[in-house]
Amino acid sequence: MSGLDKMKSQILDEANHSADKKIAEAKAKAEKILKEAEAEAAAQAEIISNKAQADAENYKQRIESSCEMQRKQAILRAKQDVIAAVLDKAYNKILNLETGEYFDMIRRMLDKYVLPEEGMICFSAEDLKRMPAGFEAEIQKTAVSKGGALELSREAKEMEGGFVLVYGGIEENCTVKALFDAKRDELSDKVQGLLF
Repeated sequence: MSGLDKMKSQILDEANHSADKKIAEAKAKAEKILKEAEAEAAAQAEIISNKAQADAENYKQRIESSCEMQRKQAILRAKQDVIAAVLDKAYNKILNLETGEYFDMIRRMLDKYVLPEEGMICFSAEDLKRMPAGFEAEIQKTAVSKGGALELSREAKEMEGGFVLVYGGIEENCTVKALFDAKRDELSDKVQGLLF
């Protein structure tokens, strides 16, 4: 082998050796990058998995909270319906009282609402028909005891139960409905206290 061949052979050996070394370094570097990428991917997967679990738990809690709120609202509506039914029943019971009891209630209402002024009192057609004998005199007596006077209107008012007082063109609505409406919240609270 000539000197030139030896030099070529030596250069080739060194080049092969250098190439093998660079290949080994590249493989090691590639392996390191791959391991780092796998670790990063695992860490990201863990983060994504944890976030997904947290989101799922949060969603579950929101659904449970929403269901609980809907349940409470349904219970509240049912209670309100029961209370309204009880108040409607009480209202109708008052309107359908036996004549004596009904006019006893009217007497108490007169005592409470009549003013010390001159005015007129109006009743429904039904109440004018069933008014007990002498009740007009009782109305006058109550008005006088309060320092006023009341004239009974023979013209029926369109209403259910109770009466309307008219003083100087101003009407004071003392119908059973108006009194119920004015006390609805208070009555609802009492019924709720009794039932629930």
